[in-house]
Amino acid sequence: MATTETTTPERGLIALPGSAARVLIAIGAIATIASTFMSWTYTSDFPGDLTYYGSPAGLQVLDIVAGALTLLFALTLWNVRGLGWLNPAGATQPVVLAAASAFAVSWFSAIAIAVDLKGLVALDPGAYLAAVGSLVALLGTLALPKPGDTLKDYLTKAELIPPAAKLTGWAERLVITAATAVALIVFNYGIGVDPDASETFLGYLLLVVFGAWALLTAGLFDRFAQLNARHKGFATSMAFLAAAAFPFVANNEHNSNLGVNILVVATVALGLNIVVGLTGLLDLGYVAFLGVGAYAAALVSGSEFSRFSGVQFPFWAAMLTGMAASLVFGVLIGAPTLRLRGDYLAIVTLGFGEIFRIAVNNLDGTSGPNLTNGPNGISMIPDLDIFGFNFGAEHSILGFALGRFANYFLLMLLITGIVVVVFNRAADSRIGRSWIAIREDETAATAMGINGFRVKLIAFALGASLAGLAGTVSAHVGYSVNPAPYQFAGSVPPNSAFLLAAVVLGGMGTVNGPILGATLLYLLPEKLSFLKEYELLAFGIALVILMRFRPEGIIANRRRQLEFHESDETPVHIPEQGLPDSTVGVTKAGA
Repeated sequence: MATTETTTPERGLIALPGSAARVLIAIGAIATIASTFMSWTYTSDFPGDLTYYGSPAGLQVLDIVAGALTLLFALTLWNVRGLGWLNPAGATQPVVLAAASAFAVSWFSAIAIAVDLKGLVALDPGAYLAAVGSLVALLGTLALPKPGDTLKDYLTKAELIPPAAKLTGWAERLVITAATAVALIVFNYGIGVDPDASETFLGYLLLVVFGAWALLTAGLFDRFAQLNARHKGFATSMAFLAAAAFPFVANNEHNSNLGVNILVVATVALGLNIVVGLTGLLDLGYVAFLGVGAYAAALVSGSEFSRFSGVQFPFWAAMLTGMAASLVFGVLIGAPTLRLRGDYLAIVTLGFGEIFRIAVNNLDGTSGPNLTNGPNGISMIPDLDIFGFNFGAEHSILGFALGRFANYFLLMLLITGIVVVVFNRAADSRIGRSWIAIREDETAATAMGINGFRVKLIAFALGASLAGLAGTVSAHVGYSVNPAPYQFAGSVPPNSAFLLAAVVLGGMGTVNGPILGATLLYLLPEKLSFLKEYELLAFGIALVILMRFRPEGIIANRRRQLEFHESDETPVHIPEQGLPDSTVGVTKAGA
């Protein structure tokens, strides 16, 4: 039985009429946008050269986006025709977060200029206008009335967001295409920021975090997820097309090098996700399987420093060799150890990772057989040549000159696509459901007839072979392999702690999660070079914050999200669309 009750929304933190609050937000947003066309500092010493009038650059470009986002969300409070899709719930929290993005970027910019250039005297009128305008907009949002129920609970439930207007199939595909293009532009801007311009990248992070948070609370991510579910094949194709366009859009070898390394780590993380995310086995030595694949490929690569220098396999054979070697090691390690559970299994896998690193370090002909050339590793690995296409040479495609790392990026993207298909097929198969059953309750799964040992061994072997596949490419990309990176933790990825963090940060049991996690963990240290020896400290703090506020990861698996939040109260108040300072109708469903 359903009952309906009416509640009056609470006043905001600042006692102002709702109409005045909306005006303040709009004025502040417009002032923020206008400030970017003015000079923010008198000298070009600050990254981005913010000295020109009428020519936004660096942090000013980010402030334009933040101000525009704030203005658009503010206009939704007036029910402006054509903007209903931006804030379908008519909620106030997305407006607050959009204004917070403008405030964060503006004030961070002003403080950074003052600190870097030794005083407030370095600030020009544009910086002051941005600070004041963004503050006015934020104060305006704090005066908005709040709905009767907690907006946080309301907006985290996708089923309570009003349904989207029915679109034709081609229109929905157009929306997916546009969203993918925007994601490519955002990623390309971030990866293209000069590593020496840490201030610009920090401003970019502030904008992305608050902007994405605003879109999430507005329900747009939920709607986009529904579109993806209805057009899964098309959405996946668009995502890979956007990734393939990256070397052409960011026509820069440094960025392509970052991209190919991110894909290598993401592919290995997807393999680990089978073990950790789907099966629930904590593997702390997983990077060893990447090393096995890399060393196996290096030994048959034709390198003059290889123990088998006269042997040079074609790439497909080297790829299968790396996968097979990792698969064998996965079975050899898994067979005697997978009868253990929990912390005991984690300790054994950690030991395996260290044994591998020490073993390849000692197989130098002195401490042991001459196989891996010890700490010097195997160097001068030749570039791949597939069907006459030399990956080490520059090629012109569609008028774009693609260098060595761009070539390897496209190859690694193809391999990542294969791994994604394998992951999806495995997760949706009978064995995938067995993995999930083992993860949820191994005792109950065994009682229902699932052979727990066999199922876990298959997961271990499959994950190991996928890591070995990525290792075959990484050996050729880096020209050499050596024991140094294959450790549990370190400041230079990949290492086992880094891979595990990518899975946990991105979202266990998902496809997009490990890819996003690997991207963030690889890109942030590259761009925030000022952290230097404090990278691991910042990394640990970030993980603690994530575990506190979103333990299911950034991209949450629905099942795991319900597990982590099963004690949360289900919201019962659903605000109707309309002006935020009007009376809100609330529907409460009951039995």
